[in-house]
Amino acid sequence: MNGLPNDSKLTFDQCWELLASSVVGRLALVVNGHPEIFPVNFVLERRSLVFRTAPGTKLWESTKQGPAAFEIDGYELATQEAWSVIVRGTTSLIQDPDEQAAVDTLGLEPWEPGTKPHYVRLSPQALTGRRFKVNAPDVWNTRTNDQRRASFE
Repeated sequence: MNGLPNDSKLTFDQCWELLASSVVGRLALVVNGHPEIFPVNFVLERRSLVFRTAPGTKLWESTKQGPAAFEIDGYELATQEAWSVIVRGTTSLIQDPDEQAAVDTLGLEPWEPGTKPHYVRLSPQALTGRRFKVNAPDVWNTRTNDQRRASFE
């Protein structure tokens, strides 16, 4: 937090509400001693995040139960506020077919083509978030794809 008056912490429940309203985020794992970030679509199940993946780096690192982080963020045009939620915890494989079936009932289906037979759970140990009012754009110099411009056009 930067301590500015327009910067506010989100409550635990507000963080969960934003996570529940999102479908895509970024998973950060330590790979060979450095951070790697993977976009994943996910669902919430039993106060944890679950995603599916194919064999590869993301799966291999997820089986190590090492530290992981997950982030979502967004911008609300109506209020001109941005927000960010960060989950820190550990990952583990879901191997029980009944648990996998429970996740499937929540509509978790991979966006990327191909088979994603492995279910991974991120169990939170810390959940934080913030919301802040964004600066008004300089209409003449702000990029045309900046979401803040929509309120002026």
